[in-house]
Amino acid sequence: MPVFEQDGVQIAYLDEGEGDPILLIHGFASNKAVNWQNTGWVDLFVKEGRRVIALDNRGHGDSQKFHDPEAYGAPIMAEDARKLLDHLGIEQTDVIGYSMGARISAFLTLSHPQRVKRAIFSGLGYGMIEGVGDPEPIAAALEADRLQDVTDRTGRAFRAFAEQTKSDRLALAACMRSSRQKISEEDIARIERPVLVAVGTRDDIAGSPHKLAALMQHADVLEIPGRDHMVAVGDKVHKQGVLAFLNNVDA
Repeated sequence: MPVFEQDGVQIAYLDEGEGDPILLIHGFASNKAVNWQNTGWVDLFVKEGRRVIALDNRGHGDSQKFHDPEAYGAPIMAEDARKLLDHLGIEQTDVIGYSMGARISAFLTLSHPQRVKRAIFSGLGYGMIEGVGDPEPIAAALEADRLQDVTDRTGRAFRAFAEQTKSDRLALAACMRSSRQKISEEDIARIERPVLVAVGTRDDIAGSPHKLAALMQHADVLEIPGRDHMVAVGDKVHKQGVLAFLNNVDA
C-alpha cells in the first residue's frame, strides 16, 4: 500500500481505478480497508468508472500514530487529505466521508472549496454542529486495561471495534480528545457545493440529517432505513443513494 510523507507525517492511501476521482475519508477507529474496501465501496466506484482514492487518517490504519491530542483535529486531518490530493496531482474531486470522515470532509470543503466538486456527509447530521456527546468515556474506554472493565455502552462499542481493527488504542484516545471540533451553522451555510447528507434512521449518534441539510444551499438528505451508526456505512440503500446523487447532481 503506498505511503506519502509531508511535514514529517506518513499517510497511507490507496489509489485504484481510472476516471473522475472520488476521495473516501473513513470514520473514527476505522481505516480505509474496514470502512471502504471490506464494505464494497471501492469495487463499486471502480466499476462505475471512477478513480478511487482512500486514505488512512493519521492515528489510524497504516498511517503514522501520535499519542498527543495536539497532533489531531478535523482541520488538521482535512489538510492531510488536501496534501494527498496535491501529491496525486488531483485538482478537484468528489468527496465522501463517514462519521468523523464527514466532519473532516466538511472542513476540507470549507477550507478548499475549489478542490471539492460534490460532498457526501454520511453518518453525521446535525451532530456536526452540536457535537455527538462527551468524548471522555470513549477515550477512557480505549485506554482501559481490559474491555471487561468498560461499563459505558458507547465506549465499550468503540473499544470492541478498535480491538477488532487491531488499532493503536492510545492513538485513538488522543484523536478522540481533539478531533471533534464543532462547526457553526454560519460556517456550514457557506458551503455552496452540492451535498448529500446520508444517515441511518436508527443512528442515535449522528443527529438530524434534515436539520443539517437545511443549513446549506444545495443539500439533499438520504435516509438509510433501519440502520444504526455502526452498520449504515455498507448498506445497499446507502450505496444506491450515493450513486444516484453523483450521477444526477451537477456541480
